[in-house]
Amino acid sequence: MVVDVCKSNLRGNIVKINDSLNSTQGLPSSPATPRADKAGDNSAKVTTTPSINVQISPMSVQLQTMQRTQSSGAVFEAKKVEEIKLAIAEGRFQVDAEKVADGLLETVKDLLNARRQPT
Repeated sequence: MVVDVCKSNLRGNIVKINDSLNSTQGLPSSPATPRADKAGDNSAKVTTTPSINVQISPMSVQLQTMQRTQSSGAVFEAKKVEEIKLAIAEGRFQVDAEKVADGLLETVKDLLNARRQPT
């Protein structure tokens, strides 16, 4: 069976798709039969995979536990975030520039101190 399908591609051009490669005209239709292995050997071949033992260090186990604990807990308070969003939407949120500046200066100090300390 040959199937001709006309489709429009992204540019608006018409593309003809012919499915003649999948057709089996002239070939007899028969149910699939499994083939025997070479030289008549029908025995099942079993391959074994070598076993590998892996040990995880106690430090790695501790890090995995900490990661699971931190990922399950929220980093921020969702209720407070919603309150801030609502205040911004209603136009009642006011930024305290002095508080923002103090926090920024503290962050810069921490970064500079961390850079100076040898690791």
